[in-house]
Amino acid sequence: MSLINTEIKPFKAAAYKNGQFVDVTDATLKGKWSVVVFYPADFTFVCPTELEDLADHYEQFQKLGVEIYAVSTDTHFAHKAWHDTSDAIKKVQYTMIGDPTGAITRNFEVMIEEEGLALRGTFLINPEGQIKLCEIHDNGIGRDASELLRKVKAAQYVASHPGEVCPAKWKEGEKTLKPSLSLVGKI
Repeated sequence: MSLINTEIKPFKAAAYKNGQFVDVTDATLKGKWSVVVFYPADFTFVCPTELEDLADHYEQFQKLGVEIYAVSTDTHFAHKAWHDTSDAIKKVQYTMIGDPTGAITRNFEVMIEEEGLALRGTFLINPEGQIKLCEIHDNGIGRDASELLRKVKAAQYVASHPGEVCPAKWKEGEKTLKPSLSLVGKI
């Protein structure tokens, strides 16, 4: 069964954000657009490049009303230590959630049980708490924040323009489609 259009499951976790420990729950994610990015572990190789890329684009996400949450099965203490020691992670201003029990990781179906680590999962959640985008990568394949931004804009456009859809490679301001009988076989 797909997670698309399902509501996020309840959770509560400790997180690290801007020099402080904070609590985050499923309710925290509701009321605005949220991106939840799972990654295998702190102090690794591909992970800091991805989190730094998101940090470099964070202001653009914020302008769209989107909050970012990074999640690994490390603790919030490990997130702080990583933030304090890595030049790439020092750039991170968004919330880094600790999931040492793996409960959140399992809720989003990205747990590698035999390793106790998460796959690279990216989830876009609408203000109602429904998952609108789900991408899961092998852990050797890094993600691109600019492509995620494009997809967020497309999801927000579709949400605010009922009856319209965004074609492949759609970018903000470009033509959309209105599915109808008259389009069948014309594209």
